[in-house]
Amino acid sequence: MDRMVFYEPADRDRTLFPHDPFKAIVAPRPIGWISTRTADGTTNLAPYSFFNAVGDRPPMVMFSSTGMKDTASLALESGEFCWNLATLALAEQMNTTSRPLARGENEAEVAGLELLPGRMIGAPRVADSPASLECAVVHSTRLRDRHGVEVDQWLVVGEVVGVHVDPALITGDGRFDTRVAQPVMRAGYADEYFVADTMVRMARPSA
Repeated sequence: MDRMVFYEPADRDRTLFPHDPFKAIVAPRPIGWISTRTADGTTNLAPYSFFNAVGDRPPMVMFSSTGMKDTASLALESGEFCWNLATLALAEQMNTTSRPLARGENEAEVAGLELLPGRMIGAPRVADSPASLECAVVHSTRLRDRHGVEVDQWLVVGEVVGVHVDPALITGDGRFDTRVAQPVMRAGYADEYFVADTMVRMARPSA
């Protein structure tokens, strides 16, 4: 007997689910802490809930913006963005950068964060982040639903052209120590996060 609760996304029982469980089910998710800069010097820094790696040859990452917000528009205008690893030590400042500000206002300054220039791109990186990925935009699209109707969701894909790594997090055998870095990840709802601090290793089965 199937004991699962089933619903269609547009018709969920709001008595049972007053909060949409979708984001809690697809969790935890890496935070897309994205910095951008245009030719006129406009800088933006903001966290995105929908972010992940999408390929490794060449390495690519993507973030998705609900609405054409400053980060997405600046990334498309400049053709560049930088992803910064949000850690437990930077969690409060990362959260501060989610505050809605007028275009041109500097989220990094409000959060007390130093930005350093990129090496391969014009977009800056967060100085205190232990890992940053400089990216060149290679693809962008407005998403559509199953009926082909455009929705207010914008996907931006970047190829990684430069990598910054804190040497303190490189292990003796040359691995980046994610556990020690303690990345902060998005959980289900607006005020919920996870911290990656436990490593589980499983050998891949042989053919």
